[in-house]
Amino acid sequence: MDYTHLGRTGLSVSRLCLGTMNFGPVTPEQDSFKIMDVAHENGINFFDTANVYGRDKGKGATEEIIGRWFAQGGDRREKTVLATKVYGDMSDRPNDAKLSALNIRRALDASLKRLQTDYIDLYQFHHVDRATPWDEIWQAMEVAVQQGKILYAGSSNFAGWHIAQAQEAAARRNYTGLVSEQSIYNLLKREIELEVIPAAQSYGLGIIPWSPLNGGLLGGVIRKDHQGVRRLEGRSKEAVEALRPQIEAYEDFAAELGQEPGDIALAWLLAQPAVTAPIVGPRTLEQLEAGIRALDLHLDDKALARLDEIFPGHKPAPEDYAW
Repeated sequence: MDYTHLGRTGLSVSRLCLGTMNFGPVTPEQDSFKIMDVAHENGINFFDTANVYGRDKGKGATEEIIGRWFAQGGDRREKTVLATKVYGDMSDRPNDAKLSALNIRRALDASLKRLQTDYIDLYQFHHVDRATPWDEIWQAMEVAVQQGKILYAGSSNFAGWHIAQAQEAAARRNYTGLVSEQSIYNLLKREIELEVIPAAQSYGLGIIPWSPLNGGLLGGVIRKDHQGVRRLEGRSKEAVEALRPQIEAYEDFAAELGQEPGDIALAWLLAQPAVTAPIVGPRTLEQLEAGIRALDLHLDDKALARLDEIFPGHKPAPEDYAW
């Protein structure tokens, strides 16, 4: 396993991040335990979750599964760089959501209890809160750091100017501010190349891409449909039909290289500037193993150029759209 620093920090994380959103509602607890154990066995030390994960099992259920896995011992917690998130509604009470100082305090304590740990390595804002002043947010985070409950702060789903706004407010307080941004980023969704990636590079944030296969569209979806492995229907079918020429060209290129389409999508992300670790969110152990396999795939300049032809990206703004 290769490791890299998370943004401008000295924290070493694996080049793949284990996403846990399926743990509980899709993947049974014992299978989730096995996936986390195998992740550790393969050197993945970076795990991502959120306080709202759990869906039909109840919000917080995924954190509870991770907590019970930590409780088994074997240095599981010590081997893990643990990231979770705050923002989403945890109840219908008005102060149980977003980024007020009150909710940050309550939500953090609740996550610590569910996760059966006394600190979070990376505490992330799941979305921008336009109604709460950054001085209030940073004061709450500073207190949490002083209490030893968190080490680093990160963002998720922020625009480039949100990152700038957050970092300038942190600088005025002589506080570290954000060290990472978690965004949707893949061959089909490249909008963050306009302003989010330039902002992250300027302020020293690591990019943690979510949905690296764009909901499976980059995982060989047309081939699987032809083989009867996956049936295209509903929104997935509509998306494929709208993008069929590109996806067919992509899958043909993968066949030409003798590689799995999903492996190419992950390898492409790993070659992008500012990317720390794509999030793989396996439902099964086999899906985790497929993600690990992609780490051994190196795309040369010719292959990267061909992927840019199939899925055109963006230059940084404003050069992307102005002289």
